[in-house]
Amino acid sequence: MNYFVKGNPDLCIGCRTCMIGCVVAHEGKHIFEVDPDSYTFAPRLHMVKTARLSVPVQCKQCENPACMAACAAGAIYQEDHRVLIREEKCIGCKACMDACPFGAIDLKIVTGMTQADGSEKKTANKCDVCHNIPGGPACVRVCPTQALRLVTEEELNDDAQKKRMEAARKASLALSAQNQDENRKV
Repeated sequence: MNYFVKGNPDLCIGCRTCMIGCVVAHEGKHIFEVDPDSYTFAPRLHMVKTARLSVPVQCKQCENPACMAACAAGAIYQEDHRVLIREEKCIGCKACMDACPFGAIDLKIVTGMTQADGSEKKTANKCDVCHNIPGGPACVRVCPTQALRLVTEEELNDDAQKKRMEAARKASLALSAQNQDENRKV
């Protein structure tokens, strides 16, 4: 099973610290030393913030990724419980963006690389659950309200078991209430 990061909108305050943590984890601390006008800020997640809701949206690391199926260049692949992109193979066609049901993919400029026509190379950009970054997902580590968590197979199975137990408890209470009503009528 692929791991993914899940956001809790009840805890998220929309501070966007997760976005900064993501960029720093993937680009390094040098982003604080460069001219902001010469740098493309390209987090691998997107903050959705409205008057009533705020939560980051990022790749759900699908088991059968539509983005991977749509990628004609073969740039998207699965490895180590993640869906990853090979930037060097990506042709920037946007088919993955169109295929993603969550809107979790965008394009980013690849600094120092150009297209055949001399324009800046753009490639698909999405959450990779901080693949090969010590400590796991940076967004989870830096979130001040702990609104983000890494979901693994064990955690997903534990959550499903808790939901089943709660559903059984509610069904038992409903059946008990129904039996009491029937006994009162008799």
